[in-house]
Amino acid sequence: MTRSEHETETLIRESLDRLAARAPDGHAVRDALARAGRKRRPATRLALVAAAVVALVVGVVTGTQLLATPDLVPAASRPVLGYSPGWLPDDFTEQYREGGPGTAPQVRRWFAGPAEITLSAYSPVDPAWSQTALKIASLGDQILVRGRVAMVTGDTGSAALLTWLADETHVLTAHVSGVPDARAVALRVAESVTAEPVGVRGELRFGPLPAGLAERSAAVRGTSPDDGSTELTASAPGGPPVRAAVGASSPAVNGAAPVTVRGGQGFFLPPADGKDATVAVRLPSGRWLTVSGAQPEAVLAAVANGVQLDPTPDYRWLGRATS
Repeated sequence: MTRSEHETETLIRESLDRLAARAPDGHAVRDALARAGRKRRPATRLALVAAAVVALVVGVVTGTQLLATPDLVPAASRPVLGYSPGWLPDDFTEQYREGGPGTAPQVRRWFAGPAEITLSAYSPVDPAWSQTALKIASLGDQILVRGRVAMVTGDTGSAALLTWLADETHVLTAHVSGVPDARAVALRVAESVTAEPVGVRGELRFGPLPAGLAERSAAVRGTSPDDGSTELTASAPGGPPVRAAVGASSPAVNGAAPVTVRGGQGFFLPPADGKDATVAVRLPSGRWLTVSGAQPEAVLAAVANGVQLDPTPDYRWLGRATS
C-alpha cells in the first residue's frame, strides 16, 4: 500500500468512526419508536426507520467517495490524467502535469537535474495520432509493451521515444532524455504503466470567456509545493492561445501602462520583442495573475476579471517521485 493510499484509508476510517459516534443509541431509538407507535400506524414507523437507514448509508457512501477521490473530480480547469508509471529511475521527481477537455493530450513529466522522463497520452481521434497503429506496423524495429506492439524512435543512446497503444482509445508515449541506455529505461517505464488516474487541481479556473474562446488545457508545475504555479490556455479553433497563469514570480512591469483589473491596480504590457501582450495584477495573496496572448487589452482584461481562484490547489505531488 502506498503512502497516499494509507492516508486515504485512515481518513475514511476516521470519517466512519465519527459517523458511528454521532449515531443515536439503539435503545433510545427503540424507545422513541415505541412512544411514537401509540400515535402512528405501523407503516409510518417502518417508513421512519427506513429513512434513517438510507440517510446513514448515503452519508457514509458520500463521505467515503469524497475522501477517497479528493482530486479526481473532472471539471473545467481540473482534468484527470489516466495513466501512472509504477517505476522510475532513482532521483526523478514529478514537476509537471497537463490535461484538458475532449481529446486534449495528457502529459506528466519527471526530472532529475537535466534528465527528463515524459509520459503522454493521446486520443486516436486526434488526426495527428489516428494513424499510429499503421506507423507501428510499418516499422521493422518493433518491441512489446505489456503484450502490445510498440515502436522506438529517436534512439540516440541518451534519448529515446517509445510509442504504443494502451487500448483502443489511448496512444501512450514514454520519452526519456539525458540518461544512459535511454531505450531500456523507456521500455521499463512503459512496462510499469497502469491505468491509475491522477488529478490536476491548480489555483485558478476560467470564468466566462470572451466570445470565440474555449478552454484548451490546464497545467501545474513546480519543483515542490512551495513554488507551484498554474497555467490555463484558451483559444479559438485553430487560433493562438490566451494564457492565464498564477505564480509567485513578479512579472516585469516596469514602464507598463496602468489598467484596472479585478477592481484594483493592474498593468498592461503591449506586445514587444516577439512576446504577446500581457495584463498583470497582484492578487490579495501576494501572488501574481498574468493573462497574455495575441489579443487586445480589453479581451485580456476580461479574461483576467473572469478568472476564479481556488483557495485549495493540490500541489502536494510536486517534487515527489510518484503519487
